[in-house]
Amino acid sequence: MNIILHQPEIPANTGNIGRTCLAAGCSLHLIEPLGFRLNAKELKRAGMDYWEHLEVFRYINFEEFTDKHPGAKIWMATTKARHIYTDVSYAPEDFIMFGRESAGIPEEILAENEAACIRIPMREQIRSLNLANAVSIVLYEALRQNQFDRMQRQGDLHIFQTDNS
Repeated sequence: MNIILHQPEIPANTGNIGRTCLAAGCSLHLIEPLGFRLNAKELKRAGMDYWEHLEVFRYINFEEFTDKHPGAKIWMATTKARHIYTDVSYAPEDFIMFGRESAGIPEEILAENEAACIRIPMREQIRSLNLANAVSIVLYEALRQNQFDRMQRQGDLHIFQTDNS
C-alpha cells in the first residue's frame, strides 16, 4: 500500500502520517511544493525521529509522479467524491492520495479521475477531517481488506500473565 500527499502544508500532519505509514508498512510519496522543509531540524521538531526508517519518495509535481508510476491505481480521497471509501476494493500495490490541508487535491486532477475518487462520510456542518486522521481511516480500511498482510495481529499483556496449562 502507498500513501501520496499532494502538497502537504503542515509538518506535524506529515509526521503523523509518516509514523502511520511506518506502522502499516507503507511507502509515503510527497508531491511538491511542500509547506515545510524536510531537513533534520524540521523533522526533529515535528517529532519525526523515525523518518530515517520510512520509505519516502519526493516528486516535483503530479505529472512526475504519474510518469514514474505508469498505470498505477490511485484512489483519491476528497470531500467531493460520490463513492464512500469502504465501497471500493483496494489491492496491496494501490496508492491512496490526499490533498493539502487547505484545499485538497486540485479539481482538475479529480475531474480526470472521478471514478477513483472516494470520500469519508461526515456531517454536513464539517468541511473536512484532519489530514492525518483521514489518512489513518482510509489506510486501515485498505489494510483490513488485505487481511492486515505482514502486520502483527495480536499482542500480549505483560502485567497479567495467565497460565493456560
